[in-house]
Order: sequence, then C-alpha cells, then structure tokens
Amino acid sequence: MDPLESEIAALGGLSTHDLRIAWRRLHRDKPPRCMTRDLMIRAIAYRMQERAHGGLASATRRRLRSVVGEIEAKGTAAFDPGIALKPGIRLVREWGGHMHTVIVREDGFDYDGEHYASLTKIATRITGAHWSGPRFFGIRKAASRSAETGHD
Repeated sequence: MDPLESEIAALGGLSTHDLRIAWRRLHRDKPPRCMTRDLMIRAIAYRMQERAHGGLASATRRRLRSVVGEIEAKGTAAFDPGIALKPGIRLVREWGGHMHTVIVREDGFDYDGEHYASLTKIATRITGAHWSGPRFFGIRKAASRSAETGHD
C-alpha cells in the first residue's frame, strides 16, 4: 500500500475533531456544519487524491461551472445534461461514399488529424451544410424511465 492509500485508510480511525483539523488543513476553511462524518472522510480523501494526482480536467471544470450556472438561472427542472460521451469512443458515419471516424477526447473531438470543440463543426465540414453534430452521428439521448415503461 502506498503512503497516500495508508493515509486515506487511516481517516476512518480518526476522531471527528481530528477530521475537522484535517479538513481545515486541506481546505483552509471550517467544514460545513451539516456534513456527516462519512461525507467528511470522503471529501478529505478526495482532496488528498486531488493534491497528489491532480484535479479535474479544465474542460470538466468548465462544464461543471456551466451546469451550475444553468441550474441557478433556470432551476433543476429546466436542466438538461445533454449527451455525455466517454473519451476514447469512436463515432463512425458513412457520407458521400466515405467512412468518417471521430474520436471523442476529454476536451473535444479529433477528426481527420484535427481537433474540434464540437461535433456540429465536424458534421458541417463533412457535409458542407449546417447539421446537428449529434444527430449527424446518430447520437440520441437515453429515454426517460417513464417513457420506457409507459408510466408517468
């Protein structure tokens, strides 16, 4: 077990007082009053891993800030998370007699040796006309549970 894993494993044996001290050391602030002991251990462990291995990718941080802004502006009912594609996935589409392959990256998409921020830009390049990128590549949102079962 490496030293970080040992430190994280030891968190469960700390008193609540010692966990608060660890929180202050890592976050430079007091832990929220409503935080349970279990959640505090998890948050401290995450912060320790974040410091050791790096945090979220900048694209992920931007997306999270965007989601928070949308929820604050419109409320949770209006929030639509969109389509999330895992990095490394290949999207393939035949068009004009040619196979077109796009590789999903954490910070966008690779197509034909170039990097793109959106699938729509790639679909437009391929077709010469404006297309919805997700629609062009056949990507659909998952049906809601009520739509799948026919219940509301």
